[in-house]
Amino acid sequence: MSGALSNWLVQRISAVVLALYSLFFPAWLLFHWPHGWLDWRGLFAPLPMRIATLLFVLALALHAWVGMRDIFMDYVKPPGVRLALHVAALVWLASCVVWATAILWGQA
Repeated sequence: MSGALSNWLVQRISAVVLALYSLFFPAWLLFHWPHGWLDWRGLFAPLPMRIATLLFVLALALHAWVGMRDIFMDYVKPPGVRLALHVAALVWLASCVVWATAILWGQA
């Protein structure tokens, strides 16, 4: 599979995951409305909710990466600046995924 096709596919699949979670999570909140910090903590205690939320975060990071990468490739011409932006974006997105994972699994 070519790079352009795989990026297109990642963008579309991640968009589907983001859309499904964006519909699912508000519906979940309607039936499990948290009234305080302990309720919010309990909301993410079930394993399926943690997995769904982590998939959302991963899809968001992948979706953002493909979009930002394309913007950098199209509009940032100096290779050194483009590389620095790619590295900064990757470090930031990876940090966000690690942080979200620590939050979701750190409450056990």
